[in-house]
Amino acid sequence: MPTVSKVLNGRSDVSRTTRAKVERLLDAHGYRRRGRAASRSPLVELVFHELDSIWAMELIRGVENVARENRATVVLTESGTRHTPAPEWLPGVLRRRPLGVVLVFSALPEDIKRQLGLAAIPFVVIDPAGDPDPDVPSVGSANWAGGLAATRHLTDLGHERVAIITGPDDMLCSLARLDGYRSAMAMAGLRTDPGLVRFGDFHVQGGFEHAMDLLDGPDRPTAVFAGSDLQALGVLEAARLKGLRVPEDLSVVGYDDVPLAQWSSPPLTTVHQPLRSMAEEAARMLLRPDGPGTAGRRIELATHLVVRQTTARRRGA
Repeated sequence: MPTVSKVLNGRSDVSRTTRAKVERLLDAHGYRRRGRAASRSPLVELVFHELDSIWAMELIRGVENVARENRATVVLTESGTRHTPAPEWLPGVLRRRPLGVVLVFSALPEDIKRQLGLAAIPFVVIDPAGDPDPDVPSVGSANWAGGLAATRHLTDLGHERVAIITGPDDMLCSLARLDGYRSAMAMAGLRTDPGLVRFGDFHVQGGFEHAMDLLDGPDRPTAVFAGSDLQALGVLEAARLKGLRVPEDLSVVGYDDVPLAQWSSPPLTTVHQPLRSMAEEAARMLLRPDGPGTAGRRIELATHLVVRQTTARRRGA
């Protein structure tokens, strides 16, 4: 029994072989902790792979809103890559025993899911990639629809050479926005030029570097759909350095609608992704009396276009 207790509480002084054997036995006997133990800390743990992105603040505010209503405190943790938290995060969260965990990742390793389940610590993924495992409760947004709306807005303004700087090519949210872009181009009867399709990193520098290349030459695009507001800010700076006026010479659409978007110069037309609402929904799922459940539950919130001042009809259209 002491060894079983160590495994359940994430102690590090158990060999990997012994831990795996104990977990198999617990799974075989259907063991789960019952209810929320009196020793459970009134904490909600929010885990990111990086905390320096602007949209992280919107997610933090959303989780805090719901935690406050439930008299809980939010703990922030930075760990792992954009795909999964690092293995060394797990023993700490098992010791802290929070009410639940909100993870901003695209996937969870089986080992982490199993150990959180054994410890009866519920978890929900705020899914940036759009393709969570079927047994993982998650909250996401309509990325394809957002990409479609952004690009249709530009083609409706007469733009035919529309570039896209989406996100990393190993994240399905990036691919979904790209698919929405391609669908909108096809709906307008326009060919998608492979030279106008770029995979960025969702950061300002990436948007800037891709835009400097795209805007270099006589056959440049007249519009750019950036897969994040930060990348759009990089596009605006590249346009300024190239001597292009926005929106007269170049139209730009971002994605996310973070608060900074309305303060760019000029204010940014963008796709509103309900980041704060996504975080609030994830926290509510966690703090339900019965938790989010063992089966995967996917909630997808709508996106919509916010038109400001960085888009205009193409000259001559």
